[in-house]
Parts: sequence; structure tokens; C-alpha cells
Amino acid sequence: MTEQGKQTGRLMRAVICAIVLAALVIWAGCKRQPSGQATTERPGGPGRSGPANESPGESRDVDVEPPAGSQVSLNDVIKAARTWDTSFISWFGKPAPDFTLTDTTGKEHTLNDYAGKDVVLMFWATWCPTCRAEIPHLNELQNTDAEDKPVILAVSRESVGLLTQFVTREKISFPLISKTATMPMPYSLVQYIPSTFFIDRQGKIKLAVTGMVPVDEIKAIFRAR
Repeated sequence: MTEQGKQTGRLMRAVICAIVLAALVIWAGCKRQPSGQATTERPGGPGRSGPANESPGESRDVDVEPPAGSQVSLNDVIKAARTWDTSFISWFGKPAPDFTLTDTTGKEHTLNDYAGKDVVLMFWATWCPTCRAEIPHLNELQNTDAEDKPVILAVSRESVGLLTQFVTREKISFPLISKTATMPMPYSLVQYIPSTFFIDRQGKIKLAVTGMVPVDEIKAIFRAR
């Protein structure tokens, strides 16, 4: 093989490795900074969780946009997932513990104040590639004119100053919250980010997931029966 051929082969291998590495980072999410607390409900990987009776290799192609007049089940939405995985399953259907958080503008957000509204409570960080990839989806949801759009709260352990700069630079339209104190369980057990709790209008945890959730799937989760 000529020297030029060898160089071309090395370049192709390097490009392939870079693509695979980037895909793994986006797919798997990020390990959160250590908090001294661990969860026993570590996810098995985005899109892998679902009903206990699901067989390996079973088709997961489920339309999260049902035909007019019909409604998908939450199980259907979970089985269709490709970029996220369920977590904290034992908390599904239980009342979401209340909390009070202050965003980067100084506004307080208390969960009980949002009774009757859907709430997206996301744990993330500016340094996490998967978290950053989710920003356009959350901005789109926040900027919709729909009256029933959910409340979005994004919680990070980073400083207020850093998050304030990030809001401006990335043109983020949903509240960012700097939280260093311990929150109640199960929020305090989060170790993988992005992790998101979907809290329904009755104040119950409808679903908790790890990974990036596209805007259509966020809407489907709240619509699902």
C-alpha cells in the first residue's frame, strides 16, 4: 500500500471514531457531578426501558401522534422512545414532593403554585452535550402560544452567574435555576443528566426519564392516558 493510501486509511478511521464517540455522548447522557447520594434506579440506556413483558428485539415503532379522536397510552410512548429511558419507576403515580426554587432572575417557583398545570422539572448542566442538545426543544415548547403548555423548570448545580451568562448567550426562554442545597427525594437521587420529571396537573409524577426528550414526545407524555 502506498504512503498516501495509508494516510487516507488512518484519516478515515479517525473520522469514524469521532462520529461514533459523538453519537455515544448524545445517546447516553452525562454523569452528574457527585452529590454523595446514589440511586438504585440507574437507567439501562435511552430507549431501553418499558413494560416488564417486553421481549428483547421487540419492535418499538409506535406513533406518538395518534390519529384524530384516538389517544396513545403512556406505555406506547415509552416503547417508542429512542433517546431517553425511564427512571425512578417506583415513583410513578405518586404525589410529587413540593419544592421552592429561585431562578436566575430572582423569581420563586413553588410546585404547589402550579397546581392544575403540567410541569417539566429537568436536571441538567451547561457542560453536558446532551443537555445542550435539548435546549431547542424546550425553547420551542416554552415559546408556543398554547394555553395548556407545561411549566418548564431547569435545575443545575452551577452558579447563578454562570447560568445568567448562559441564558443570554444561548437565548434560553425558560427559567434556569441554580440549586446547591438538597431537594427532597426523589429529586435528590438524580445522578445522570439530563433527568426529567413530568408532573401532571394533579401534582403527581407521571413519568421520570433520563436522556433527551424531543418536544413532540414531551407533549405526548402529558397527553397519554
